[in-house]
Amino acid sequence: MEKENHTMVTEFILSGLTDGPQMKALCFAVFLAMYLVILVGNLGMIVLIKVNPQLHTPMYFFLSHLSFLDLSYASAITPKMLVNFLAEKKHISYLGCAAQMFFFVLSGSTECLLLAMMAYDRYMAICNPLLYMGLMSPRVCAQLVASSYLVGFVNAMIQTISTFRLSFCSSNVINHFFCDIPPLLVLSCSNTHVSAMVLSICAMFLGIFTSVEILVSYSFIVSTILKIRSGEGKLKAFSTCASHLMAVTIFYGTTVFMYLRPSSSYSMDQEKWASVFYTVVIPMLNPLIYSLRNKEVKVALRRTTVEDTFLKEVKICKRCC
Repeated sequence: MEKENHTMVTEFILSGLTDGPQMKALCFAVFLAMYLVILVGNLGMIVLIKVNPQLHTPMYFFLSHLSFLDLSYASAITPKMLVNFLAEKKHISYLGCAAQMFFFVLSGSTECLLLAMMAYDRYMAICNPLLYMGLMSPRVCAQLVASSYLVGFVNAMIQTISTFRLSFCSSNVINHFFCDIPPLLVLSCSNTHVSAMVLSICAMFLGIFTSVEILVSYSFIVSTILKIRSGEGKLKAFSTCASHLMAVTIFYGTTVFMYLRPSSSYSMDQEKWASVFYTVVIPMLNPLIYSLRNKEVKVALRRTTVEDTFLKEVKICKRCC
């Protein structure tokens, strides 16, 4: 029986997105700008929801956690990617690689579940408006979010242990810009059948469970909206879930492309650029989707900005007096 050695590789080398010096400089500038937008957009959304009482509703409670998760898994990947654009040697320690994978899988799988919880929230709001605030109490919302984090944590532990129980005894160069599971399975010199099966089972379980929940919720939502007689009423009802539907489409479309394809169809170069989409682009887009398409958020932002400006003017007047 082959003896597995977990200490043969003490660090990995990330190949990154590109090798050209000019492209590295360009990518650094572009991804730095995108990461700053992620920080400002998601932190701004969290703070805006926190300081505005009119946004203290179940939908915005879920949205604040969505912003936190977007910020978390972008921050697990992007800072190291930015450093590697400037560094000659793109090293990451064995434990650092495991930690990066764990926090990425934790944030990504939790967000997958949270989007399903948000679909259920929209179902309750549109299909049971009179019972909505009673059924979606703060305690129920907290329990739903906590269960999402718990399942995400368990999934991240399973995936990380399953991957890093393997031996990496030949090359230590990961053909990617972060420690993702598929390129590490390719790199391993152990039998990866069990780890690949674990990845597929967990991805399918999360994908099927959350997809069914979202589809069922939206089938009831569409049925309810179609029963509304006035066109204005239909439009108002649909507008309350349009942002969530757009976020779900982008997130699940990318996830299905990445993790539910046959292993024979993997192309690492395609995977790298697809990974950019869900590690950087989606966390950048979500705050924009929920702010630009949401009247309540725009009103709260305008009110907060006006109040801040007014307070500053009052302070200046007091100093002058």
